[in-house]
Amino acid sequence: MSLITQYILSKFLKNFFIILISLELFFVGLDFLQNFKKLPESANLQLLYLLYNGFFTLTLTLPLSLVFAWIVTLVVFIKSNELVAFYSLGTKEKYIYKPIMRMSFLLLSILFLLQATPLAYSYEQKGKIVKNEYFTNSKADIFLKYNDYFVYFKKLYPLEKKAIGIHIYKLEGRDIVESIVAKRAYFQNNKWYVLDAKILTKPLHLDFKSSKIEVRHEKFLHTLEGFKPKILDNVYEAKSKFSILDALSALVLLKEQDISTLKVRASLYYEVVGIFFVMPLLLLVFSFAKANARTFSFTAFTTFSIFGTLIVWGIFFMLHKLTFGCILLPELSILLPFFIWVMLAYFIFVKKSSSN
Repeated sequence: MSLITQYILSKFLKNFFIILISLELFFVGLDFLQNFKKLPESANLQLLYLLYNGFFTLTLTLPLSLVFAWIVTLVVFIKSNELVAFYSLGTKEKYIYKPIMRMSFLLLSILFLLQATPLAYSYEQKGKIVKNEYFTNSKADIFLKYNDYFVYFKKLYPLEKKAIGIHIYKLEGRDIVESIVAKRAYFQNNKWYVLDAKILTKPLHLDFKSSKIEVRHEKFLHTLEGFKPKILDNVYEAKSKFSILDALSALVLLKEQDISTLKVRASLYYEVVGIFFVMPLLLLVFSFAKANARTFSFTAFTTFSIFGTLIVWGIFFMLHKLTFGCILLPELSILLPFFIWVMLAYFIFVKKSSSN
């Protein structure tokens, strides 16, 4: 790594961390003050609330901080004529913006990977703390299809991986051929273990003299392999957010059941677009910066850069909400606009670079 690259990265990262910490303290602190009276008196729960809210806010503040830090760094370089000095030393443009692009991509990739952990449910968890439901996470009256089964849970506890009041109906064609009724079931080793089950089996071909319903009791049986409690919880709760791993599992599960995956796809696509939309912005900000401080309007550059960043983010956020409301297909409302945005930003960058 050259000395110029080290110097540029050190200035950029310094500005980045200052802006990131400032935005985090502002948003988390403001939210904490607004909900302070609603929070439990437990210091541990209040600390957890700050932790969950901090990570949830990080998904917004980190991408924006990268752009804002790059704007500040360029303004400082231009005002102090450092950008001119870089060019005078024979430094090419790509050696100035490429280290920033690589570092930003690394930081965004780390944030993206964190979305595959339970931290992806930070917004949901902080909401439960406010409602005083953090230790009583449950869903009631869930009825879903899984392969050849229809499954009913009177109560589901996703975090504890257990269910109460289970009714499982096996279908062949349009006929119910078997039903399993039990009071409790637990999810372990990627399958459900049903305790004290009552199993009723109906014959496929009914005959008045010989046909009869078989009834047997099983102390212990396993079924519904791969039917994960957290996926059940998120599919049932339309407003829930998916982690990356759960979203991929839900896609496979729902596709096998021939159930709409629109909301899952919308959530998964936005995990990528909502983070990496700033990468083209970094190129655009650099392309509109001029080395000569005398002919450069710092006010216009800073204002349009900041407002442009917020507008682009707002457009993708709006498209995500429209998609999640089943108004638009996620491929057309999220992926296509993101592809167009990347191509447009690259075209503008190449055009500005060739004209300079």
